[in-house]
Amino acid sequence: MICRLARLAWLILLFPAAPHAAEPVRVFAAVTLKPVLDMIAEEYRRSSGGDVLLVYGPSPALAKQIENGAIADLFFSADKEWMDELAQHHLIRPETVIELVTNHLVMIARTGGEHRVTIAPGFPLAELVGAGPLAMCDPDSHPAGRYGKASLVSLGVWQSVEAKIARAENPLLAVKMVARGDAPFAIVFATDAATDLGVYIVGTFPDDTHPPILYPVAVTAESRNPDAGHFLAYLRSTRALTLFKERGYVVLGQSE
Repeated sequence: MICRLARLAWLILLFPAAPHAAEPVRVFAAVTLKPVLDMIAEEYRRSSGGDVLLVYGPSPALAKQIENGAIADLFFSADKEWMDELAQHHLIRPETVIELVTNHLVMIARTGGEHRVTIAPGFPLAELVGAGPLAMCDPDSHPAGRYGKASLVSLGVWQSVEAKIARAENPLLAVKMVARGDAPFAIVFATDAATDLGVYIVGTFPDDTHPPILYPVAVTAESRNPDAGHFLAYLRSTRALTLFKERGYVVLGQSE
């Protein structure tokens, strides 16, 4: 707690109080964060009088847009790789990078089914999927897809289902595919599964079968908005972290 408060105080010192900018803080954020970030932004508007413009999309696409000159004040990624990508190109301020929360990777099915699966090495995923497809994000680039593939490889079942993968643009779309009956199963984040009553969690992937799920956020190198740092600090506030927890995220440094 002391460490978190010290970091928050440091952010406030780094971005001292200033009149609110004429322009809203432009936040490029992974679409998987939309349900919780919409709520946090609304709380920020009410409490501070400042404004936030949230631009959602897949983390890889947002990072590429920033590389190509898109105007953004903050980048909120669904994994560390794409934040590192921007850091390598000197497109974010490295001293402002913070990692707030983590998540769990789960397999979901359509509500009404009776599947419950113990996800362990060699579990019969191919038999469960049948003709498929198995919905998940692009395992070559999207964070949820890369985590999913890493788990399936670690568990020794990737090759048995690789040909049955239906690549969704983002985890929320993978959830919709299952809810509509377009796919019997999907691999998504636990927080994505909670966005639709039409799906339920079949099983949870062991955390040690994939890289840590992290959500780094930072101010971009080109930002000139004096409110960017204030919104970044607000993301670490007690109220914002409470909203993250209520939406199913695990706040780093706190027990579940």
